[in-house]
Amino acid sequence: MISLEEIGTRARGAEPVLRIMGTETKNRVLKKAAENLVADAETIIAANALDMEHGKEKGMSQGLLDRLFLDKNRIEAMAEGMCQVSELDDPIGEVLGMKKRPNGLLIGQKRVPLGVVGIIYEARPNVTADAFALCFKTGNVVILKGGSDAIHSNTAIVASLRKTLKEEQVPEDALLLIEDTSRETTAQFMKMNRYVDVLIPRGGAGLIRAVVENSTIPVIETGTGNCHIYVDETADLSMAVDIILNAKTQRVGVCNACESIVVHENVREKLLPVLEERLKEKHVEMRADEKAREYMPEAEEATEEDWGKEYLDYIVSIKTVSSIDEAIAHINHYNTKHSEAIITNNYTHAQKFLDEIDAAVVYVNASTRFTDGFEFGYGAEIGISTQKLHARGPMGLLALTSIKNIVYGTGQIRK
Repeated sequence: MISLEEIGTRARGAEPVLRIMGTETKNRVLKKAAENLVADAETIIAANALDMEHGKEKGMSQGLLDRLFLDKNRIEAMAEGMCQVSELDDPIGEVLGMKKRPNGLLIGQKRVPLGVVGIIYEARPNVTADAFALCFKTGNVVILKGGSDAIHSNTAIVASLRKTLKEEQVPEDALLLIEDTSRETTAQFMKMNRYVDVLIPRGGAGLIRAVVENSTIPVIETGTGNCHIYVDETADLSMAVDIILNAKTQRVGVCNACESIVVHENVREKLLPVLEERLKEKHVEMRADEKAREYMPEAEEATEEDWGKEYLDYIVSIKTVSSIDEAIAHINHYNTKHSEAIITNNYTHAQKFLDEIDAAVVYVNASTRFTDGFEFGYGAEIGISTQKLHARGPMGLLALTSIKNIVYGTGQIRK
């Protein structure tokens, strides 16, 4: 097994080549990588079956198993994401502006790669392909550190991608995988600031907290998703039920799934009995406050812990409020600054919600499930940033770039 020191050295060796690689080359490699990924689907699915078997033996939840699972359709979707990235404009080399100073100097800014990007993630094998595509398109080397739950899947995907790099005669070390999945190795990786320019964690709250607290490498925090949907007193209730069902049950194990429903008390009587029946059809466990339980007799009593919980499972909390101000205060207190939605027919309430909710993405009359790089037109995403520095929300190509200041002179010296 390759040591972390060697992985870091190899990444640094590939970085200067990636930094100046032309757009045509990058696009050609990405399209070929997508082809090979589909061609290698059988091998990848067989590797994924081992991870799925181990996951079931460990008692992973249905939501997490869904995250882990790969089939031909999902591999084709990964390949399609890579093709989309190849079609996007290359931001590297873009000059953002040029100003002439009184002394005649022309000073501007130019987009450049970050350098070497490290990604620590859990049982999400699709991240392997997405991360490579976005980093490669932006001239960044990527070092991947996946979890033990997906090691067979990740190894197979990386083998396919590195095969393409070799065939296309570009540095194979543009993509490196740390195969040792131990916590000790993860802790060491977080200290590799000599080699890695930025570290991006993708996973549960425990993983993200560990990286933020222990890394000596600058971190872009991709937060967990305790996402809320607030049903306003003016809402179209049929629309509200459809949006809630989609946001909660389409895929329960993803960070943009709805985990908590906030309901104005004036619509309890009409909304909650219908919502209870629809959620029961999807086998969703409901945990509600006292006012909501008056109209949802099968709901369990919610505890304080439920309001801040990212379930990643067929469970949802229901909170009753008496005003939009109370709804906003509740959401801002318990949310993870990921994605929040309001269902309303009141323009003033919609604007108030957009202005006052503190989150990376805020919706009016739409499902939180759209917080996704593919849905936002980025082709794929490196993660969904819940912090406010450098990047926020779904992170596409621009989030993987930095700025270099460029200065043209004609012999000026400082006096």
